[in-house]
Amino acid sequence: MPRRTLPVALAATLTASAVALSGCGGVATSSTTTPLVDHGTVRIAESGETPSFDPYSTFGASQARYAYDSLVNVDPDGTVVSGLASSWQATATTATFTLRPDVTCSDGTPLTVSAVARALDYAGDPAHQLAGARTVLPNVPFTASADDRAGTVSATTTAPFPFLTRTLGLLPIVCPAGLDRPEALDRATRGTGPYVLTRYSPGGPYEFTVREGYTWGPAGATTAAPGLPARIVLSVVPQASTAANLLLTGGVHIASVNGPDRVRLAGHGLATTDVATVVGLTFFNQRPGRPLADPALRRALVSALDRQGLANVAVGGTGRPATDFGAEGAVCHADLAAANLPAQDAAEALRAAGWTRGPDGRLTRDGAALRLRLITSPDLGPTLPPAAELMARTWTALGADVTLVTESLPALVNAMYRTGDFDVVAGSTPGFALPAGFVPFFSGPTPAQGLNFAGVSNSEYDALVAQALREPDTAGCGTWNRAAAALLRSADALPIADGRSTVYGYRTTFATTFGGQLVPTSIRLHQ
Repeated sequence: MPRRTLPVALAATLTASAVALSGCGGVATSSTTTPLVDHGTVRIAESGETPSFDPYSTFGASQARYAYDSLVNVDPDGTVVSGLASSWQATATTATFTLRPDVTCSDGTPLTVSAVARALDYAGDPAHQLAGARTVLPNVPFTASADDRAGTVSATTTAPFPFLTRTLGLLPIVCPAGLDRPEALDRATRGTGPYVLTRYSPGGPYEFTVREGYTWGPAGATTAAPGLPARIVLSVVPQASTAANLLLTGGVHIASVNGPDRVRLAGHGLATTDVATVVGLTFFNQRPGRPLADPALRRALVSALDRQGLANVAVGGTGRPATDFGAEGAVCHADLAAANLPAQDAAEALRAAGWTRGPDGRLTRDGAALRLRLITSPDLGPTLPPAAELMARTWTALGADVTLVTESLPALVNAMYRTGDFDVVAGSTPGFALPAGFVPFFSGPTPAQGLNFAGVSNSEYDALVAQALREPDTAGCGTWNRAAAALLRSADALPIADGRSTVYGYRTTFATTFGGQLVPTSIRLHQ
């Protein structure tokens, strides 16, 4: 069933609410002791629109947790717990999940292991180009099979992959009614999750209504719990300052806020949980014909940047230059950047690469001026445009002709995955919880055949990844870290700052997983 889908954003790598594969988070602690409110409405602020609620699409993947379940879940402490599956086991090439017998889809039909196998195969079929699904699934081909008598579904990969439970097991499962009519998933949900999408308005708000009789949430969570909201309304609030104002007045109950607005939210009795992020994760377009296909030019431009100054701007205060591509708490996270990023004399490196500065101060090589198109989006965080502006000023001072473009998140995605009209893109992300999550963005084919939107080609990285994929789970961390170091040395990408955003709750309590993703069945509304 080939279908046309919006090409992927860096689904857990650039969007503020990206899909997190697994990892650590925190339980928000409430300062209120007021009674719980049953059958209430919780309003949640989202920084960007959701053009499609298809859980396998770019934007729908980030909201899938409300209406769709996965075979397993990850607790706030990083422990893998039950979901649709009551038990599971995995090797480097095969994962088997035993399905709970009592699961039903939102249309009332029982979920079978054959239906789960169909969803896995559909999501993993490269012909469907399902960007959101591909950010969750393993980076190797697989086939799924069902044993209806045993109640198990298995997936077997064509090559070793060390994190099958935390990839295959975390894919949102679409019920057969949704796979029969995938085009309808943009505006309707067809899953087994605790909520159902009941109202869609272009640009928001989006309303979800609770399902009665739901008993198969994370570690057996149910929708019968006291204080669980009967309705969840997602409102689009692009500005962090506006979200902060709404939290203080009770206009929204839950919102993620980063940057300087966090300061004025302190001391107001809000529930909080901090989320580690990488602010300003920057990619350089290396596709043929683009100037940054030249590694010498990339290294020179990265060397010119004041990383501490950029970090300060990126976090809206005193920042810390990023240490890795992923956020703190991610599997295999390490302090890699300072020792591996280029640190040359930028002007001398440019001259060595053949760039000369004319009387007008502009850099040219072979008669062509150095022109760079730098794009970012405030939808990913309010400090990204000023951080990108500092980059642009630095490179302009070197003699580059830099065009800085600030656009909406959909426009950013379009430039990255449709037109390719950019040289540098700066985003913000909690990163992937698994190092394997970055692989399709740093290697392999470019869109529409792949996710490598910047056209990265690094043979050292590719060889080390091939080795790491054969090493079980965290035993391969040393190899994964050497692979990341190879990217940094080549200036294939640049993480700017280790940052923090905070998820705040007004008269609510909740739990989050890695990346600040809310656990819907954990939300409680208080008076």
